[in-house]
Amino acid sequence: MTQQPNWSPRFESGLHPHIARFNASINFDIELIEYDITGSQAHAKMLAHTGIISESEGEQLVSGLEQIRQEYRSGNFTPGVDAEDVHFAVERRLTEITGDVGKKLHTARSRNDQVGTDTRLYLRAQIEQIQRQIREFQSVLLDIAEQNVETLIPGYTHLQRAQPLSLAHHLLAYFQMLERDCQRLSDVRRRVNISPLGCGALAGTTFPIDRHYTAELLHFDAVYENSLDGVSDRDFAIEFTCAASLIMVHLSRLAEEVIFWASQEFGFVTLLDSCATGSSIMPQKKNPDVPELVRGKTGRVFGHLQALLVMMKGLPLAYNKDLQEDKEGLFDSVKTVTACLESMTILLRSGLQFRTHRLADAVCEDFSNATDVADYLATKGVPFREAYNLVGKVVKTCIATNKLLKDLTLEEWKQLHPAFEADIYQAINPLQVVAARNSYGGTGFTQVREALKNARAILNLPTK
Repeated sequence: MTQQPNWSPRFESGLHPHIARFNASINFDIELIEYDITGSQAHAKMLAHTGIISESEGEQLVSGLEQIRQEYRSGNFTPGVDAEDVHFAVERRLTEITGDVGKKLHTARSRNDQVGTDTRLYLRAQIEQIQRQIREFQSVLLDIAEQNVETLIPGYTHLQRAQPLSLAHHLLAYFQMLERDCQRLSDVRRRVNISPLGCGALAGTTFPIDRHYTAELLHFDAVYENSLDGVSDRDFAIEFTCAASLIMVHLSRLAEEVIFWASQEFGFVTLLDSCATGSSIMPQKKNPDVPELVRGKTGRVFGHLQALLVMMKGLPLAYNKDLQEDKEGLFDSVKTVTACLESMTILLRSGLQFRTHRLADAVCEDFSNATDVADYLATKGVPFREAYNLVGKVVKTCIATNKLLKDLTLEEWKQLHPAFEADIYQAINPLQVVAARNSYGGTGFTQVREALKNARAILNLPTK
């Protein structure tokens, strides 16, 4: 049995049932219903404001739409595939409520500019929510950092021990990544917040509409200057998904580190029971599921970005049905990012503990202070490259004799170079190694405390 068409009598019969299901978007674009209602209320007010419909008709439309909103929230309005999409569903229910007046809502409007408006209203709200979540995550990072300025952690390059760091400095690196994410979202929001409403199907309308009036009602900053561009643009969705992908990159990098840190080989953190699971067969296991899931879900958002780019690359102007495919990926990107931000915030706030004694031991059991020996000689007038080569030989000898630099006697140091004095032991002490790196943005404790002040200012928190 075919489905009766929602469109004009130009069609004599409805769609094949499978094609009706294939064509419908109601199963996922129902996500837009409240934004569709809000946009439609603004459109109705504009129609009355410009005299296209009467004030009374405008009020009936706005009131009827609000009734649909309440019905949806209470679970009494649940349109199915027969509605095709959320826009037809709302308009059909509005006509049931208001009679022929409801049929006037779509005057001077197309589903093309309608869905573009709904999607932008949706995404604007989601961006604001994600930014709030980023701020909360940054706050947790800041709390942990402030408690661990002089807690040391090995720093790595190429996943090899490089130089010791302040743990606070390490965590503030992620704070700064997230700050860029927040800035990027603000920039994306500027291009999201442009109204396509009134562009019509592609060419505008013959009715005397006021696009700036609806833009003002919906708190858009501007309107699209070109109707073709307005209905076919999805740059904003691609930009958002790109920004979302970078958020996931940063979460995934931290997730990867937590996974390493929680392993027996590293042992830098202990996972608490609230954020870990066990094995179905190995009773001793405690698995880092949260960071592993974040790492895994990152690929979903990357995939949605690729799908959007591929979808858009060959589309001629103006609207094409392909654009229906923007929503599921966009919605899933939003849900994935928000879920991962919340999960990582919980993990860091109450799901793990840093093992500070293990960290303290770790920075004393390697050669990550070797650069400081070279720097020490350089301050004594030895050319750095000469000092570098000398220290490389020292490290090689120490490895062969199963010693660390701190184990060498002063006599052995002097045999290596007469510039060495007793103060070499202080220079290679891990705390001094970190404290000495006091260049702007470095891991030195003075710089880290200054960075913490700057971070508090970013979050509008009082200075401690």
